[in-house]
Amino acid sequence: MVNFRWSSAVLGCAYQVLAQPAYVSHPDRADAVKATFQRSWDGYYQYAFPNDTLRPISKGYSNDRNGWGASAVDAISTALVMGKGDVITQIVDHIQTINFNATAPGSESVSLFETTIRYLGGLLSAYDFLSGPLNEYATDQASVDKILEQAISLADTLSIAFDTPSGVPINTLVYGADGYHVGSDTTNGIATIGTLVLEWTHLSDITGNDKYAKVTQIAEDYLLNVRNPDVGEPFPGLIGTDVNITDGNFVDSSGGWNGGTDSFYEYLIKMYVYDQDRFALYKDRWIAAVDSSIKYLASHPTSRPELTFLAAYDGPNKLSFVSTHLACFDGGNIILGGLTLNNDDYVKFGLDLVEACHATYTATATGIGPEVFYWQDSKLPANASNNGPPPSDSQSFYAEAGFWIGAGSYVLRPEVIESFYYAYRATGDTKYQDWAWDAFLAVNQTCSAGVGYSSIQNVNAVGGGGFDDFQESFWFAEVLKYSYLIQAEDAPWQVNAAHDNTWVFNTEAHPFAVKGTPI
Repeated sequence: MVNFRWSSAVLGCAYQVLAQPAYVSHPDRADAVKATFQRSWDGYYQYAFPNDTLRPISKGYSNDRNGWGASAVDAISTALVMGKGDVITQIVDHIQTINFNATAPGSESVSLFETTIRYLGGLLSAYDFLSGPLNEYATDQASVDKILEQAISLADTLSIAFDTPSGVPINTLVYGADGYHVGSDTTNGIATIGTLVLEWTHLSDITGNDKYAKVTQIAEDYLLNVRNPDVGEPFPGLIGTDVNITDGNFVDSSGGWNGGTDSFYEYLIKMYVYDQDRFALYKDRWIAAVDSSIKYLASHPTSRPELTFLAAYDGPNKLSFVSTHLACFDGGNIILGGLTLNNDDYVKFGLDLVEACHATYTATATGIGPEVFYWQDSKLPANASNNGPPPSDSQSFYAEAGFWIGAGSYVLRPEVIESFYYAYRATGDTKYQDWAWDAFLAVNQTCSAGVGYSSIQNVNAVGGGGFDDFQESFWFAEVLKYSYLIQAEDAPWQVNAAHDNTWVFNTEAHPFAVKGTPI
C-alpha cells in the first residue's frame, strides 16, 4: 500500500518520486520496539553499566570500547526519540562522570573512528536534542552544557591522531601511564578517515572553534582529490581502501561499498545534506561514485537476475561478486541522495538494492540476512576466473535465493532495516514498514538471550546456531532506532521527501541538527 500526495512537478516521470508521502504510523509496532529497547536497557543497566557492553547470557560485561559506557552513550539518542525519560536521565547522569583521559584496564587501545561515531556522535546528538526539540527531558541546563564539555574533552583527547606528516590521522591511540600516544599504523582506511568529518565539523559549528573541522577536512581532502589516481581511483569517484599516513597517497586499488570503505561514501551525500553551501564538492564526488557504481559494479545473479547487488573491485579490471550485511546500507544512502538531488534514477536504483538485501533476509531459516554472501554474475562467462559457481553444498540454496552464504553470523547489524527506513520515507509504501517489522520480529525472536539480545552464529540454522553472548552498543543506537522510527509517528528528525530535512543521521544513526538550509 502506498500513501502519498502527488507533486505536479513529478507527474509524467517514468519513475515518480513522491514529493511528500502521507506517512502511516503503527503504534502497536512502535510500542513493541520500545519494549525490546527497555528489556535490552534493563539487562545492561543491571549487569553491565557503567561498562561498555552487556554479556546477556553470562550476565557480565565487556569493556570493548574503553570502559566509558559505550552502550549508554550509544543508546541516548534512541531513548530521546522514544521518549524514555528515566533512561535519558540515567544516561545524562552517567555522561557527567565520564573520564575520557583514561581507559578501563585491558582496554587501552582506542579507535579514532569507533570513538567518533559512537561516543562523540552520541554526545552531539544528545546536546542537539536536549538543547532543542526535546529539551523537556533536560533536568537542568548545567547537565546539558556538561554534555558539550564532554564532547570537547573527547575531541581534544583524540586530536593527537591527526599530528602526522600528511594530516591523515592514525586510527589507533594507546593509553599508557604517561597518557595517550598514537599507534604504529602506517596506513589508514577511507572509512576510518572519511567518517569523522560530520561529527568534528558539527562540533566546530556548535562551539565556534574551527580546529575540529579543519583537521578532519584536511584528511578528507586526500580522498576527495586523490593524489595518485592511477592507483587510488580505479573508477571515477570510486577509490581504493588504504592511504599512506606519511604522504596521503593510496597504496591499493581495491574497494567497493563493503566494510572499510562504506561510510566514506555515506558521508559524501550526508555532508551535503548537512550544509550544501560548504560541501558541494562532497556531493559531486558522491554523484561520481554512484554513477560509476551503477555503470561498473551493478551485478545480477545468474539464478535470480532480477536482483541487483554491488560488486567489490580490485582495480578497474577485476570484480569480486561478494557483498556483506554492512554493504546493505547502500540502497538507503542512494535513496537519500536521490531525494536530495531530485534524481528519480538514483531512487529507483536504491530501491532495487533494497529489494535485493530484503531477499537475503527472506531466504534464510531465521529470516535474518548473513554477514557475507556471494553470487555468480549473469553478465560474465560462467567460466571466468572471478565468476565461479557456488560450492556443491550451496547449489540448491543459490538456485532459489540468488546468493550463497559466505559467513552466516549476524552481529545485531542495522543496515538492512536502515535501508527499509529510507525506502519507506522516500515512497510512503507501507510494504517497507512490513519488511522492517518482519525483520524486527525475526531478530527479536532469534537473538533474544538471557537478560538481553545477542549476536548469533548461523542465520540459516533454526534458532541461530548458537549465541556469542554479546549485545552490541549499536543494537541500541541503530537497529532499535530504525525499527522504531519506521513505525512511529512523524517528527522533525524523521527523514522526509519534501526537502525540509532539518536533521541528518551519522553512521551510528545519531541525528544531528543540520547547519545549512534544509534540503
